[in-house]
Formats: sequence, C-alpha cells, structure tokens
Amino acid sequence: MDAEEFRQRGKEMVDYIADYLTNIRTRRVFPDVKPGYMRPMIAEEAPEHGEQWDDIFKDIDRVIMPGITHWQSPYMHAYFPALNSYPSLLGDMLANGLNQLGFTWASSPACTELEAVVMDWLAKMIGLPNDFLHSHADTTGGGVIQTTASEATLVALLAARKEGIRRVQAQFPYLSPAEINGRLVAYCSDQAHSSVEKACLIGLVKLNLVPSDEKLRLRGNALRQAIANDKENGLIPFYLCATLGTTGVCAFDNLVELGSICERENIWIHVDAAYAGSAFICPEFRHFMNGVELTQSFAFNPSKWMMVHFDCTAMWVKSSAALHRAFNVDPLYLQHENAGVAIDYMHWQVPLSRRFRALKLWFVIRSFGVEGLQKHIRNSVQMGKLFESLVKSDARFEIPAERHLGLIAFRLKGENELTEQLLKDINSGGQIHCVPASIKGKYIIRFTVTASSTNADDINRDWNIIQQSASKILHPLDNLTPQERRNKMKNLHDDFRMSLVLSNTPHSPCLINGSFAAIFSPNTRRIYAMTHELSQRALKNSLLPISTRRRSRNFSVQPTLNKHLSIDGWLDNNEQQNKCLVISAPSSASISRQGSLDSRIEEILDNNSMDNHNKTNYEVLLTSSNDPTEHQIIVPKIVKE
Repeated sequence: MDAEEFRQRGKEMVDYIADYLTNIRTRRVFPDVKPGYMRPMIAEEAPEHGEQWDDIFKDIDRVIMPGITHWQSPYMHAYFPALNSYPSLLGDMLANGLNQLGFTWASSPACTELEAVVMDWLAKMIGLPNDFLHSHADTTGGGVIQTTASEATLVALLAARKEGIRRVQAQFPYLSPAEINGRLVAYCSDQAHSSVEKACLIGLVKLNLVPSDEKLRLRGNALRQAIANDKENGLIPFYLCATLGTTGVCAFDNLVELGSICERENIWIHVDAAYAGSAFICPEFRHFMNGVELTQSFAFNPSKWMMVHFDCTAMWVKSSAALHRAFNVDPLYLQHENAGVAIDYMHWQVPLSRRFRALKLWFVIRSFGVEGLQKHIRNSVQMGKLFESLVKSDARFEIPAERHLGLIAFRLKGENELTEQLLKDINSGGQIHCVPASIKGKYIIRFTVTASSTNADDINRDWNIIQQSASKILHPLDNLTPQERRNKMKNLHDDFRMSLVLSNTPHSPCLINGSFAAIFSPNTRRIYAMTHELSQRALKNSLLPISTRRRSRNFSVQPTLNKHLSIDGWLDNNEQQNKCLVISAPSSASISRQGSLDSRIEEILDNNSMDNHNKTNYEVLLTSSNDPTEHQIIVPKIVKE
C-alpha cells in the first residue's frame, strides 16, 4: 500500500467507523457466537503472498463484527463505561502515525511535555491538591499516563514497597530487604478490585482484605483493628489501596478516617477511582474525595467515562522520587544531556517504552471543554437516577445498595437463582447487556449507564425488557406453596449455579507465598536432579504445595544460601550455607486449587478442595544432608485411585 492508496483507504475506514457509531443502535449489543466461532472462517495458515485490501476489508463484516460486543451501544450496561469520541479517535490516529516512543524526554520532547501539561490540567479539573502538580514548585509530585488502573495500582504498590523497605532498614540495618519484604502487608477493602490482589501477587507481599461496613465502605475502625492484629503477628503494614467507586456498587471508602490512621502508621495510600474519578470534574461530586490530601497517589481512567478511548489511565503521585527509587534504570544508551532536568517517564512505570497517549487526552479536553465534559457526566447520572426510580416502582425488585453516580445494583426479591435466571434471560436476547456481582452473599445485577448517547427513551426501553423477563421467570412461581417453591429453586441449581459460586468461594485466587520461586544452591547437581525429576513427573499441570513459614518441625521452611533468592525469602548469612530451600509438610496438608472461575465452574461446584479422583501426599524429592527429616525438597505425589 503506497501513500495514495493509504489516503483512499484511510478515508474509507473513517467513513466505516463513523457509520458504525452513528447506526450502533441497530446492532445486537451482545454477540450470538460460541467460543471458537472464528477459526472455521479464516485460513489455517498465514497467506504466502500479500492480499488485496478489498478482500481484507470485506472480512471486517464477515469475520470480526459477528463477535463484537458493542461497548459504545446505549444498551450496553455491563462493567463500566469504555467510551470513545471523535476527537479521541483523531488523536490516536495522529499518535499512531507519529509513532513516538516517549521513554525519555530526549526520545520525544513533545510527547513528554504535553503529557506533563495535560496531567496538570486534569488534576486541576478534578480538584487534586497542588502537591500532585508538576508545576507546583515546592513538591516533586506530578502526573503520568499509565495503561490501566490495574497498572497504576501495581506501580504505586511497588513504589510503596521500596519506601517501606528503606524505612525499616533505616531503623534495623541488619535486616535484609528480602526478610523485610516477607513481613510486608498491604490492605484494601473486601470490595476492592481484584487488581489489588494481583499487584500483591506480583510484589510478593501479603494482603489483608479488610471487611467493609454495611454500606460497603472501608472505615477507619476496621483498618485500625486489622493493622493492630498484623503488627502483633510481626508484620509490617506499608500500603493501602482505597477505592472511590467500587466495582460492585460504586461505594466510597472514607479517606478522612483512613488517611489519619495511615499517616500515623507510615502507610502509603493509593486511591483507585477508576470509574468515579471522571465525575470529580463536577464540583457537586468532589465531597467523595474529602481526605485526598492525606494520600500519596491517585488514579482514575479517562478511558472509562471521559470519552478518551482505551487505554488511558491518569495517575498522580506526591513524590516522583519514590517512583524513581522503585523503577530507575540508567544504561548508557538511555542517557541524555538533559537527564535530571527534564522528566524521563520511563522511571514512572513498569515498561520502558510508552505511546503518545497525551494527544487524545489533549484533543478531548480542548474539544469538549470542562463545561462539555461536566454536561456529559451529569447526563449519565440523571439517566442512572431515572433507572433507579423505575426499579423502585416495581415491588418485585429491590435495590440492595445505595445508588452512586451512574451505577445501580438491583435484583429480584428472593433467592439468588431468580436474579441469575433474570440476568441470563435478558442477556440471551442480545438487546441489552449486564453483568452480575455479589454483595455479602447476594447475587445482584449491575446496571451502568455507559454510552454518551444514552437517553430517557433508551432507559425506558431497557426497563421494559427487564420487566418482561422478570414476568416470564416469576409467573410460574405465583401459585406455588412455599415448599413447592423451595423445590423449584432446588431444581434450578443445575442450570443456575454461578450464584452458588459467588456466595461460597473467593472472588479471585488466594494469595500464595512466593518463596519457592527461586531455589539456588552451590551444588548444581542437586538442582539439576530436582528439575529433571519435576519434568519427568510432568508436574506442569499438577498442584504445588502452598508454603507458609512456621516454627514447627512438622511444617516449616528452612533458611537457604544467600546467593540468590526470591524477594520474600529468608536469608541467614551465618548458617545453612550449603542447604537447599526446605519445604516440609504433613501428608494431610490441604492444597488450594487455582484456576479461572469462568472455565472451572463444574470443578468448583463438584470439589470443595481437591479432585475426587486424585489424592495428594507429599514425598521427599531430594535431601541435602544425611538426616532425611532435616533438609528436604517436598513435592506432591499424585496417587490415582
């Protein structure tokens, strides 16, 4: 494709996108396809020779569109908004054409400087304190565009971890970073996003899920008690992820109460306001931010509600030095004469390279203005209020949590299976799309106003569909006795069992100790023997023991050589110089089975802890001394019945 054909095809693509967005109401919002639908539609091998663009373009409608969930549809009410706009699309078009890699100032001065400017704009628009501004002379704070809120949570945790280790080492210089890391504990509400757990898994730190109150908020008293208990057990609190606008029901943690506690305990507070942060452009919603001056980092997604398309997460920190200490690398080929004077964003993030995301954010803010963005937010909130009033008008339904902004949680009164059946029915029609959540064991449906084009007619249409589905589900139960109704619900368990999973299992995998991640010994023969044995046993898909450190002879992790160890290991410079890492456990120890919830429903329901057809005992793989009870590598032994 040469420049002239690109001009032609580019205009055609713009027309196609504009037509798609203009006529999106006519499309089924959720696709009617099954996993694997695409494979028979395309060739098994890549083409040997280049194809004509006309043939490629035709396959957009034939292959791609049948499997598209139409996130920009006014009938899309699942998850949170993922909006775009024409200025945002044009900004990314230019960014893609320029293809800047803005890891240092020198690699693209405009990329870096525009980002600093628009992040200051945005911080002022939502009312962040001056400490978070690049332009504030008295601080080292500022903003950076990350890919997702999950990445912002991870970046903040890793920076907080570095600060926590430095602080403890200053008091106790004889402690190694690895030993300190093994004692670090982070906190979040039991309503927080699963990305906090994932960040702790990556950071190899413990996580304490603190119970929320009756309004699903994290409060000071609960956090204070959790911290006290952990400190009694020898742990070191270092990080709190507070949520402004939880995923389930858009609840808001109390920053004023949490901030005073964390300030006293030297705990880094990161604020995850992924959805709700856009609403703070409107002054009437900023009371949810009270206490933000006590936090160390703050993030929200313009790529959700602010009409800047994915990916674009705005993150601010009070101290960019904390990020530098966590992520600074300085090879010769990345150095430049303005280093230390200009911002090098590679030190503010996990990856090295970065896209020119600031362009689309700049285009959107300038095109709509603060007033236009406020109007958009307020309209979505009004549509949420309208839907809430419709739900309240029907006695068959209940709203189990207070509505905030454009998210409403609702359910049918009665058993979880009824609401799950309702969700399955409305989604199967493809006319609207919603997703479930769980509140204290109650199965709920989340209804989020997402599209910028959603109006009152759309809301009334969607409510009529929901009411019709509810009537279809409830009508067969109208004349049943209580016992007959219970029997009916019991029979529904075969088809509607996700509610049982939501009520009775964790929302995400349990955290495990990462100490086993690296095992090094001066005797490479032993390590070779161990890895060879593991590969011969084909344990790649088998269960691994969860290790926890206890001072019991029956269940213990012994110290190892101080050459190379995973960061939460225990180093002892004077003892056990020639010992391998030891994991010992009784044969009755339980094992946590890991797996994604959506692909292993049957397994979760049929097995409480382990596969019924397998029993796991532990056996010694190798030892590093003559006493087989002292220094052992223990692995699962699978015994088929």
